[in-house]
Order: sequence, then structure tokens, then C-alpha cells
Amino acid sequence: MNEKEYLISLYSYLPFGPVRIKLLISYFGSAKKVWLATQNELTEVGLKLNTAVNFVEYRENFDPSNYFKKIKSLGIKIITYSDSSYPNNLQGLDNAPLVLYVRGSLPDLTGRAVAIVGSRKMTSYGRETAYKLASELANVGVVIISGLAFGVDSVSHQAALDAGGITIAILASGVDIVTPTSNSYLARKIIDGKGALISEYPLGTQPLKTYFPNRNRIIAGLSNGVVVIEGAQKSGTYHTVNAAAGYGKTVFAVPGPIYSPSSEFPNFLIKNGAKMVTSIADITQELHMNTLIGNGDISIKGDTYNEKKLLEILVEPLHLDEIVRISTLKVHEVSATLTVMELKGMIKSLRNGVYKKV
Repeated sequence: MNEKEYLISLYSYLPFGPVRIKLLISYFGSAKKVWLATQNELTEVGLKLNTAVNFVEYRENFDPSNYFKKIKSLGIKIITYSDSSYPNNLQGLDNAPLVLYVRGSLPDLTGRAVAIVGSRKMTSYGRETAYKLASELANVGVVIISGLAFGVDSVSHQAALDAGGITIAILASGVDIVTPTSNSYLARKIIDGKGALISEYPLGTQPLKTYFPNRNRIIAGLSNGVVVIEGAQKSGTYHTVNAAAGYGKTVFAVPGPIYSPSSEFPNFLIKNGAKMVTSIADITQELHMNTLIGNGDISIKGDTYNEKKLLEILVEPLHLDEIVRISTLKVHEVSATLTVMELKGMIKSLRNGVYKKV
């Protein structure tokens, strides 16, 4: 095996984790030397005896040849922290994953990745908001990152795909295992849509409860900002927000009804300094994505036919509801088109959902 394969093999032993493995590599000099170390050598550097014994037993039962054959047969790519293709957004972060398994295509996320997370048991308000924000962000070239769970995650992935954008799902299992299984079709669409399923866990790993906080730190780390849509304070979303704050990422939250349990966490975040979101402009401006759009680094997809149609309608300032009624387009089509037009400088949004031609 080469050094990369030794690192992948070493990282597949889950009890070690990224921090301990980096320390071991630093001491021994390479992943190969760590992998081949004797039980005595491992205990001499401070590992407990049972830890060293368990690792040696794991190593003796691990078959690298078959493992790497399976990876190749499934078309899975593996990126390690020393590869040039390792995501810039993860570089230098504490406890960043040393190995990433990728099913699909991993685009450059620098300056253009937003994570959308929230409740699995979302309300209709949460569903509508997640869909609207994800589709509008994807429509202007932002990559949507989430966790492929029920609720806000799934809606955000689907909305990005519907908008013709790219979305990435981070898993708490191996990339060969999609959970919930009902999202298998969505997972395939993500891959076919030039996105990816990503995990630090080796093939065959089932999604244990303890793996989700680790999954959530990758969601936070890969993104430039994290948007919270609904959720209780004691939820998995908390781990994502906590990781984002620790990494210095911007945390956004969508406000909700004050008496709704689903709005408890986002409203709490806003009270404690998170950026409030009422439109994607709140996100793109805070993350300086408007500058990227203006420089042409992000492709504004848009629908020129719909843009022309809405310009003809906007002979005077009109409310969104009126624009939808007159245009006969669907509300999400109008909303997405208006967002693109505003970013292009064709229109301006006023207060209370009113738009006017520039």
C-alpha cells in the first residue's frame, strides 16, 4: 500500500479519530508506521493497553485489498487532508476529517457554500421557507449543503435540484448506506445533479447516534454560513450551530412564530447574535456573495423569458401576490425570478414584499 492507502486504512479504525491519528502520525512519522506499529510501540506513546490491543486485532482482521477493490467497484473517490483537492473550507479547522469518501462530484465550495439545517418534524412554514431559500440560493449558484435527513434537510436538497443547482449531502454512515432508505432516490438525484454524498466514515458503517455530531461538524465546516430553519434547542441542529460558531462561520436563523415550539431555537439564536434571515439577500450580502456574483464567479442562471414577462408586468410597484396573479406563474417561479432580477440590478425590492423596476 502507498501512504494514502495506509492513512485510509488507519482512519477506518473509528475509535482513534482525526485528532489522535494526527498526533500518532506526528510521533511515528507516517501513517504507514502507525499502521504497522507493534502493541508495545503504541503503548509506549501513551495509548492504553486495551486500546492498543483492540487496534492490533482490528488491523489483523482488516483486508485492505478487498476494501480498496470495493471502493473502486462503487466508483467512490477518496480525498485525504494532504490532497490538493481537499476542500479549502475545511483546511486548518480543529478536528477536521482526515479522510472524505465522495460519491459524485465535489465542486469548489470556496465562497459559495451555504448549509441549511433544521427540524426533521418541520411545520408547513418551515417547509415553505426551506424550499424558498434553498431554491433561490441555488438559482444564483450557491451550493446547498445539508444532511439528507427527513424534514428541512430533504426539502433543501430537493429545492436546490429543482432550481437546477448543486447540493451536497453529508452522511453519518458510509456513503454506500443511505438513511433513511426512503431518500435513496433523492440521493441518486443529488449525484446525477453534479452534487455528492460525502462521509468520513468507512464503507459499511451504519449511522449510530454518536456519529451525527461528527457529521454535523462537517456540514458546518464545509459551508461559509449555516442557516437554521426551525428546531428545538435540544436537537441535532444545536451541534451544527455549535461547530459553526467554533469554526468562525456565520450563523443565520429564520424567525418564526413566538409561541411555536418549532421556532424556539432559531428565535433563541437571533436573540443571541445570529443573523436574522428574511430573504436570501440577508445571506448573500453578509457572506459577500453579491461581489462574487457581480464578478461573474457565480453563474446567475435565471429564466430570461420569465424575466421579460415580469418586467412587462412591473409598470408600477407591485406586491408579490399581484405579480403571481398577473403572470400566472407559480409562486416559487416568480420568487426565484425576482431574486435573480434583483441581483442583476433589474428590479428593487421594497418593504412588505413589493417590487419595482429600476
